[in-house]
Formats: sequence, structure tokens, C-alpha cells
Amino acid sequence: MPPHPETWLHPRPEGLHCVPGDFFIDPTRAVDRAVITHGHADHARPGHRHVLASAETLAIMRVRMGEARAGAAQQAAAPGEIVRINGVGVSLIPAGHVLGSCQVVLDYEGSRAVVSGDYKRRRDPTCAPFVPVNCDVFVTEATFGLPVFRHPDAAAEIAKLLHSMTIFPTRAHLVGAYGLGKAQRLIALLREAGYDAPIYLHGALQKLCDLYETLGVPLGDLRPATVADKDALKGAIVLAPPSAVADRWARRLDDPVVAVASGWMRVRQRAKASGVELPLVISDHADWDELLATVEDVAAPEIWVTHGAEAALLRQLSLMGRRGRALSLIGYGDEAEQE
Repeated sequence: MPPHPETWLHPRPEGLHCVPGDFFIDPTRAVDRAVITHGHADHARPGHRHVLASAETLAIMRVRMGEARAGAAQQAAAPGEIVRINGVGVSLIPAGHVLGSCQVVLDYEGSRAVVSGDYKRRRDPTCAPFVPVNCDVFVTEATFGLPVFRHPDAAAEIAKLLHSMTIFPTRAHLVGAYGLGKAQRLIALLREAGYDAPIYLHGALQKLCDLYETLGVPLGDLRPATVADKDALKGAIVLAPPSAVADRWARRLDDPVVAVASGWMRVRQRAKASGVELPLVISDHADWDELLATVEDVAAPEIWVTHGAEAALLRQLSLMGRRGRALSLIGYGDEAEQE
């Protein structure tokens, strides 16, 4: 009988540890060997001796951390390629979260576990879509693991932004968006909606937008907001990290319409407390319905939850006839707080 994944895949302070392979998945501190699901700072940490990830994730890590800190030895795996580590088959399958994001498929002596990392099931023009993989244990996030979180269509949220621009044609629209993934997705969705005017960027977003272009994701005419003429910013879209929206940096804009693009904008009190005039509910994480659909799609009898709203999801899993387990891993969460 194949060994159950709980005998060879263990949560530890450093992160999720594959015992026979002796490697960690998204470790929260420097380790000898790491497999990284994606480039957000709560999953991709500096200082590992050996890093296995997608080519795009490695490129993102190098841009954000520098060549040396992204891993002393860096190994890129193509989607679906099987890398054997001490008898464990490791393959990376698209997760649909951001460019280069992958699930980690682990095969050991006839037993299979899939570690999702962060993921979403919605279409995203900037990254490959999530691919469900049948397994014995599915290890999932639960960032939005409550029934209240049902994300609207992203194109409809973009339409809200463009409609606001027609109502306030002389006001800049300052949109807070995570620097990795969200900003580039917003730009791509705006281009798909027919918006071909220049989009102005906070300096913190420029390098990753340039990298996306280099990796084959077209983003159109992007310009630095810091050196732009104030008149040019009137009626324009300006993207900045969420932290910059309420910072002194934003004072260069004359009476902007303040927006933030995040799944958390579903919570009206959170938007109001942040001074957000135009909340855009656009998330790069699975919502409640997507989490449950994924559980069905992977057909795993057992689900482990790494972080997020564990209790509600575990309760629902029991109603679905699945065994659930909360790993309660520390150090993962809203990447806005990590960037």
C-alpha cells in the first residue's frame, strides 16, 4: 500500500517539509533546498542554497532580491517536467495566481500530494491558468475561505473604473495594486477593454512591469508618474502600491479618485477605513466558490489548509465528505503586507 502523505510531508517552523526529498516548499526562512511556488514575498524568501521554481518565478526573484539572494543555485523547471529529488518526483503545474506561479506536485512511492501555493480559477491574461491535478492530498490556501467572499467578474470591475473616468474626466484615478501580479493584470485588462492611453506608474512598479514585458506579456504605453507633468496626470490612470495611496507620494495628484484593487474591497468597512472612494473587487486568490470547485476537481479525499480562514473551509469540507486538516502555517498571508 502506498504511504499516506502525512507520513512523508510534515509542517515545520520553516514551512512544509518533504521528508524523503529533504526539501521545503515556500520556506519562511533560509534552507538548504527550497521549492518555490511563486514570487510574492511571503512565499519566496532570500538566502536558500538551492531553489527549484519556474523560470518566470526565478526571474522575478532575481529582480526583487538580486541574483545572489535569489538562491545560490537556481534550477528552472518547465511546466509538467518531472525533477527527481531523493526518490520524490517533483513537477510544477500552473496555479493561475501570478506570472510563473505553480502548484507543486509530489509523487512518492505511489502516493501523490499537490501543494497549491496561492491560486485563482479566474481568467488572467498575464499568466497561465490553474490546472487541476488529481491527488491523494490537496494542500490549499484559504485566504478568502468564507462564503461572503464571492468575487465579481474582473472585467465588470474594470468597466466601473472606466465609467468613473467618464464621470470625473479631469481627476486622476489613483489605483492601489500589488506590485507583482495585480498591477500587471489591471493594465492587461484595461488594454483588453480598449483603454490605450498612457498609464502612469509609481516607481516601485516599473521593474516588474518591465520584466513582464521581457517575458512576453505586453502592457502598452507605461510612463513614470513621478516625473510626469501635473497636467498630464489629470484624467489619467495612475497605479501605485497600496501603501503609497495614502502616502505623501499621492499628494502630487490634484484631488484624485482613490481606488484599490483587492479581494478585500468586498469588505466595505475596510475600504471606507482606508479612504477608498472606488473599491475594485479584483483578486488573485480563489474565492469561496472557487475553493470548493477546486476541491471537487482534484478529487482528493483529504484536504490540508495552509493558512487563511481555515475553520469555515474545514466545516464545509466535512459536509462534502472530505477529511480536512488545518496546518496553520505561520508567515503566509496577504501579500500586500509583505511587499
